[in-house]
Amino acid sequence: MFNKNDNNHKRVVVKVGTNLLTSNSSCLDLTAITRLVSEISALHQEGYQITLVSSGACAAGREKTGKVKGLAEIAERQVYASVGQSRLMNIYEKLFKEHKIIVAQALLTKHDLSDRSGYLNARNTLMSLLDLGILCIVNENDVVAIDEIREEKFGDNDNLSAMVANLVDADLLLILSDVSGLYTYDPLRHPNKAKLIPVVEKINSNIQRMAISTHSKAATGGMITKLEAARLATESGISVIIASGSEPDIIKRAVHGEAVGTRFLPVGSRKESRQRWLLSGLCTRGNVKLDKGAVTALKTQKRSLLPAGVKNVHGKFNRGDAVNILDYDGARLGSGLINYSSDDLKQIIGVHSSKIKDILGYDYGAEVIHRNNLVIL
Repeated sequence: MFNKNDNNHKRVVVKVGTNLLTSNSSCLDLTAITRLVSEISALHQEGYQITLVSSGACAAGREKTGKVKGLAEIAERQVYASVGQSRLMNIYEKLFKEHKIIVAQALLTKHDLSDRSGYLNARNTLMSLLDLGILCIVNENDVVAIDEIREEKFGDNDNLSAMVANLVDADLLLILSDVSGLYTYDPLRHPNKAKLIPVVEKINSNIQRMAISTHSKAATGGMITKLEAARLATESGISVIIASGSEPDIIKRAVHGEAVGTRFLPVGSRKESRQRWLLSGLCTRGNVKLDKGAVTALKTQKRSLLPAGVKNVHGKFNRGDAVNILDYDGARLGSGLINYSSDDLKQIIGVHSSKIKDILGYDYGAEVIHRNNLVIL
């Protein structure tokens, strides 16, 4: 169980949502932003390394331009983001300057991180900024990220914040919103029955059922996306807290180990960079479903995946691509780098490795995924 004395959250990613920055209005709330900046600055001056993932660019752009007419929905959002991003950064820069903190900006898309070199380039930049004591403010690059191409967008800054926590080897991901955490029932609909869940040891189907998304005119995420982010971060060995950003000193209290909001405990030990990249799901091109014997071989015997253990193949991928590994019930077991294309793999499903060359006319080895190229949750 969680013991606050076990905390050592020296590297923290703080995510702030649109509703928090606007105080649930249509305009940025400078008082709320100033308070958050003061809290972050105080921890920065204590020696904590903090990266800020901030929503609010579209709200800032909409406030400045008014309603843009005659544009498609995606183009409208991109206009707001383009106008609002500079305004939001200008506000942050002025406020952090009062605390003698230099800020930087990073605009990311899924495409930037979907290949290994892009992941490492972003990681190196963010880590260098932390080492230099520069506070980086990260947002999704909505100007170039396109909704229709699902691979291009994180979809919300909750998932982006989990990816940033993954990138910088964070000890803690603190997701701040206008909700106090995960409740047993939606507190807006069932205030008498809703009880805050203080600690989640593992995100399972029961926990997921509690994640009732709350409608918001400004924000793109809800509790469902926050749970998705928590799953990604905890699978990488990172603690996660979802809490209300309007509570006094919430960032300091969370970082110092006070029981606030809902804390999600990390699953297993911290994973190295290459494993975290595979687990992120950003780079996966398809799914490989296994039988019970193969699941046992991978989970308990730490063996490679052989074609005999493959039941099904979904998606289009090439040799060397990353794929999701699913158990016999379709639940995600892990990820790995595949030795055979989807077309080749479909021809050798269920066969003994000695038959690969007879069927394909060539082989790239006995393993579909070598144990050195897979990571199990």
